[in-house]
Amino acid sequence: GAMEDKRNIPIIEWEHLDKRKFYVFGICMTMMIRVSVYPFTLIRTRLQVQKGKSLYNGTFDAFVKILRTEGAAGLYRGFLVNTFTLISGQCYVTTYELTRKYVSRYNNNNAVKSLVAGGSASLVAQSITVPIDVISQHLMMQRKGESMGRFKVQNQDGKRMLVFGQTKDIIVQIFKADGFRGFYRGYVASLLTYIPNSAVWWPFYHFYAEQLSSLTPKDCPHLLLQAISGPLAAATASTLTNPMDVIRARVQVEGKSSIILTFRQLMAEEGPWGLTKGLSARIISATPSTIVIVVGYETLKKLSLRPELVDSRHW
Repeated sequence: GAMEDKRNIPIIEWEHLDKRKFYVFGICMTMMIRVSVYPFTLIRTRLQVQKGKSLYNGTFDAFVKILRTEGAAGLYRGFLVNTFTLISGQCYVTTYELTRKYVSRYNNNNAVKSLVAGGSASLVAQSITVPIDVISQHLMMQRKGESMGRFKVQNQDGKRMLVFGQTKDIIVQIFKADGFRGFYRGYVASLLTYIPNSAVWWPFYHFYAEQLSSLTPKDCPHLLLQAISGPLAAATASTLTNPMDVIRARVQVEGKSSIILTFRQLMAEEGPWGLTKGLSARIISATPSTIVIVVGYETLKKLSLRPELVDSRHW
């Protein structure tokens, strides 16, 4: 039919992959992205938590100031702990793919599959991520000799504490203050940030890809379209969910328990603009990772195809 000449975007399903390759490639790729965007994650968190513009004027200003006062290490506070969220990334992908497979038994609509799978994947991932987030965010808050959050890392007789020494210290303090629940501070706020974020991301990604596909000449490489629509979708999703993200960061770092009170307080202190705090840093940190995830995910799937499928006409 008329639809047939439209570039058909092959959706690679889970069964076609060599799982071991997939995970190994995936982890190496993710680590590379992580190292490059982590400073912006740290900056975004500090911007979201600071009162008004008390410390930093914006993303660039924060970058320069942190570099000046705390050196490169300052931009990587909490990085090692944060790496543990890699596990949740793998769980996300696995849950996403398996849910997709399960849903396709009942409904083959791509949007439905993406939505349900995206939502479930987020739920699983957040349960692993939140405690790690809470800990690493408290580490991000440690500035030279002071803290922006509730907890301050003890410096034992002026010696720098070992990397995991600080982590242990924060874990103990969180546990003392709030018990086990402390590690799930902001769990609901996290779900309210990330589930819509991932649910919104997929439809927008497909939407932008289709729009671009119809605007560009036939021979325009498919990967390029994906590399553009990914970040566009991410920026759209980030903008829509940023208000919740600011609240999430504050709930987790300041140890508040109520989303609504945190929201009210933010509105009272900083007005609606307060809800855009850290947005540009968030988009900056989301863009490279999204490009790599999109291009990487597709390429990764191709690289990880089971050998017998590679030369089949499937492609």
